[in-house]
Amino acid sequence: MLKYQNTIVNSVSCAGVGLHSGHTVNLTLKPGQPNQGIIFVRTDLPGQPEISAIFQRVVDTSLATVLGSEGAIVSTTEHLMAALTGFGIDNIIIEMDDYEVPIMDGSAAAFADLINSAGTLQQQDNAKVFFVIKEPLEVKDGDKWVRLEPYDGFKISCTIDFQHPLIGHQEYSLDITPEQFASDIAPARTFGFVHELDMMRRFGLAKGGSLDNAIVLDQEKILNEGGLRFDDEFVRHKILDCIGDFSLLGMPVCGHIIIHKSGHAFHHLFLETFFNRKDCWKTETL
Repeated sequence: MLKYQNTIVNSVSCAGVGLHSGHTVNLTLKPGQPNQGIIFVRTDLPGQPEISAIFQRVVDTSLATVLGSEGAIVSTTEHLMAALTGFGIDNIIIEMDDYEVPIMDGSAAAFADLINSAGTLQQQDNAKVFFVIKEPLEVKDGDKWVRLEPYDGFKISCTIDFQHPLIGHQEYSLDITPEQFASDIAPARTFGFVHELDMMRRFGLAKGGSLDNAIVLDQEKILNEGGLRFDDEFVRHKILDCIGDFSLLGMPVCGHIIIHKSGHAFHHLFLETFFNRKDCWKTETL
């Protein structure tokens, strides 16, 4: 695990469509200062308000993770946040000229490429501070749960179970390193079902959703011409979402996250419990 804080060397930009808004969004990543953290800046609003990417700024988790501060929001942050965490980036400024992070191809691959194009990570003089897990912590609701256990590293294990012939029961587990994230997790796309997409559009959502930025299934088959990138792409994407949601702890985790049939809202509930159970973790440098 990287022991010192990191940022990027050069500013880099991309543009894409927001999944729910359908708006074209311009996004720029800029190097950050030590101990600054990850900060979104809404350049389209008066005063260019800043929103820190931390748990305390979460205002909605119904369809995606939404952060807000003083009336300004940034939505659908999880894929970009997962990419920053996967590459070990601690301090960065993210400028956006609309409220929703572009969905790109529905994965974190485009953001991984963007980070790589910014040049070698810039190691900073300040040491990283980790949440080191001392005792297991679990939040359970029926047949879904999130558990965090002591572990010498950062590992995620995920299980999903969908009543669909092409998804069904899937499990995946891996140690999160920049290399493993880039090859095994970043390319995994978000997914949904035709009937869900139709319903969201009736309510004015998913305006930017298409087969170019999501895996879409009907009752029997995948509608995307190219099929899947991995046989178990669905569970890999759930790990991608988990990395993005847990990044809102504000510091990296030294521990093993185990998730079973979880999602954004349940991850948020777990993080809330996490901060109330200080007996289960400590903060320290490695």
